[in-house]
Formats: sequence, structure tokens, C-alpha cells
Amino acid sequence: MIVLGIDVSKKKLDCALRMTDGKHRHKVVENTLKGFEALLAWVEKQAKQARSDVPVRQACMEATGVYWEDVAEFLADQGWQVSVVNPARIKAFVDSQGTRSKTDKADAKGIADFCHERQPEAWLSPPMSLRTLKALVLRREALVAMKVQEENRLLVAREAEKDSLFKHIDWLEREIKAIEKAIREHIHKDPDLREKRELLNSIPGIGEVTTAAFLAVLNNFQSAKNARSIAAFVGLDPKHHESGSSVKGVSRISKAGQAFLRKTLYMPAMTALYRTEWGKTFFERLKANGKPPKLIITAMMRKLIHVAFGIIKSGKPFDQTLHVA
Repeated sequence: MIVLGIDVSKKKLDCALRMTDGKHRHKVVENTLKGFEALLAWVEKQAKQARSDVPVRQACMEATGVYWEDVAEFLADQGWQVSVVNPARIKAFVDSQGTRSKTDKADAKGIADFCHERQPEAWLSPPMSLRTLKALVLRREALVAMKVQEENRLLVAREAEKDSLFKHIDWLEREIKAIEKAIREHIHKDPDLREKRELLNSIPGIGEVTTAAFLAVLNNFQSAKNARSIAAFVGLDPKHHESGSSVKGVSRISKAGQAFLRKTLYMPAMTALYRTEWGKTFFERLKANGKPPKLIITAMMRKLIHVAFGIIKSGKPFDQTLHVA
């Protein structure tokens, strides 16, 4: 079997094609539609030269940032089985192979070998309605980031700059409201998204922004096996530092995966902990166990993922009595 490993960055894709004899062929293409088409042509050429009767239709890549999404969707639309894997899993596999090189080429090779050996589960390409929702959600995030930048500039701006900054901030505020309206209307038009929005909105602490981010970034919860896999995808899984009988420092979150959703969960976690009955109960229980506030906030971020997953899978709204006992 021939498999394709792709190390994704903002501007380019480092690709490693693992042939049936275990050897690798490498190619670098642009992370653009033109690059994707060139990659397909190259793969077909390599398969023909290897006289392979089985077409190459399996690819793996890491779930880091957002730069993998376009190529993953492109390959899936072409009928490929695409696996989007938690970087921690691939790193553990590569380390177990004794690989010491850390280059884009070596990373692509490691991803291809992982794909061949472990046969990870297939990633489900989102339908167009979810792709549209995700585009709107990410656009809102970009506008909010621009607004924060301009407000920070305003704090140190000279008098001559202020009028322009005020106008830009005012425009950004209008655009953010327009995008938020578009997100609400888009979800309302889709029966499945609308139903899941109502379920997620039943969780105290979660608002419209977080709900839309959950649905868009997590592919409407369709490809998740369990809540732990979602936490790992978002980068909220614990990362331990141990060697032999010694423990090196405290456990931390991996921060591998979707930073956007991890950031989005912070304020809902704070709201749940300090303004809801179930969150206050959760806070007091962990505090009594000696957990520091920062760790409790992170734990609530994970808790929100578990609660959201359970609600979506059961189809039942949030029941506070299950969380305050």
C-alpha cells in the first residue's frame, strides 16, 4: 500500500509518499489550489512509475492550526481517505522509531510511516453548510482581533491619529455585528445545526459565540469518538513530564491542536466557574483538593467539552442536577 504523509505549513506542503517497498519519495508544493493539483499529478506519476495497481487514496496530516484544512478538504473531495491526527500521537510514534532529524522533510516521512503502521481513523470532510459556518466564525475572530489591536493603538495614539482609529473601530464593530447576524441566520436555516445550537445553549456559561465555534471547528461533532479525543484535538489534554521514578515539574496541557477553540473556551469557563451554580460546585470541589485557580479554569474548559459532547450525543439538554451533587 502507498500512503501520503503531509507536513503542513502556511505557505507550503512537504509531502512524503511511502511506497510499497518502504522507501519514500518527496515533493514540496504550495499550500494553494494550484499546489494541490500539482500534488495529485505527482502522486499519480509516482504510482505509475512504481507500477502500482492500487491507486493512492490515503493521506495523513497533523491537526495543527488551520492550514491543513484546505488540502484535507481538497483530497477528501477527490475521494481520498484523509486522516487528521493529533500531533502528540505522531510525535510519540516518531520518537519510538528513534528518529532524531527534525526537518520538514523528516516530519513528512514520519507522518507517512505513522499512517502506514497505525492506519488512523478517517477524518470526515464537513458539508458545505459547515464550511460556510466555519468561514463566518473565523472571519468574526479576525475582526475581533483587529478591533483589539486598534483599541490598543488608541491608548498610545497621537491626537492626529485618533479620528482615523475611532472611525476604524466603529466600522469594525458594525462588521462584527453583521457577521454575528449572518452566523445566527445561517445556523437557523439548517435544521440540524439549529437543533444542536439549542442543546449547546442550554449549558450555563456557553453563549452564541462558543456554540457556533463548537459546531464549526468540531465538524458538528460528527467525527469525534469521545470527549477525550476532542480535548486532545483542541490541545487541552494533559502533558506529563516523567522519567523513571521522577516527575519533572507539574503536568501541563499539550497546547497541540486547535488554538482558536481553546482560546474561545476560556471566557465561558470563567463564566461557568464564577456565575453558575454547577460551576461554583465544580470550583469548590477542585479547590478543596488543593488545585490552583489556573488549573481549575483549564479543567473547566475540558469539562465544557465533555458536557457539550454528552449533550449532543444524547440529544438531551443540560441537566444541572447531574453536576451539582
